[in-house]
Amino acid sequence: VAGMPNVFTPFRNKVEKLCDIGSPVQVPAKAGLALPKLNPESKSFSAINGGFEKCSLSYLPSLEELGYTPEQIEDAPIDERGVLQFKGGETAALARVKEYIWEKDLLKVYFDTRNGMIGGDYSTKFAPWLAHGCLSPRYVAKECRKYEEQRVENKSTYWVVFELLWRDFFKFFAKKHGNSIFFLGGTSGSDKKWGFDKRHLQAWKEGRTGYPLVDANMRELAATGFMSN
Repeated sequence: VAGMPNVFTPFRNKVEKLCDIGSPVQVPAKAGLALPKLNPESKSFSAINGGFEKCSLSYLPSLEELGYTPEQIEDAPIDERGVLQFKGGETAALARVKEYIWEKDLLKVYFDTRNGMIGGDYSTKFAPWLAHGCLSPRYVAKECRKYEEQRVENKSTYWVVFELLWRDFFKFFAKKHGNSIFFLGGTSGSDKKWGFDKRHLQAWKEGRTGYPLVDANMRELAATGFMSN
């Protein structure tokens, strides 16, 4: 990543000129997903904690096992006002791709609707599944190409793949700069002075800044876990 540009446009120009998007990796054979056998003398986490029987392809830890308190779990119900009732896993991810692109035929208008605020279909909503590895970006690109061949090719069909390119840019950018992306001075080492008024920070978190658009988005994020970009 040494030659990785620090801004998007040069990255985009190089990638679009020199690279082709590969096909999705084939689904592994069932045998390829088998877990390693437990070595009784192993000093692994599972052996030490007796948790190997839970380390399976079908076991899903509870929220308590992930470290959440009963109070936190009680305060995190599904809010019916959310733009979409997101459900984890590849099955739900593929169903959303099929619904958005093929069943509702929304890919052709993506560019015009993508900056909406309310509702489930103004944008793809693929991001949660992409972020958690439930959906392959190559698969999304493949479906876009198929849509262009079978229905229509326009700015919208290009723009979904273009957004995936932004995703790649930020991943490579983070790889290049490491932890500095989280530093106060950022990747440039800026010495800008920031305010640290805890009252202002709390007001922002709770959607009480006095700026309606900011407050609406922060309240939506707190209530549903999602907000429009």
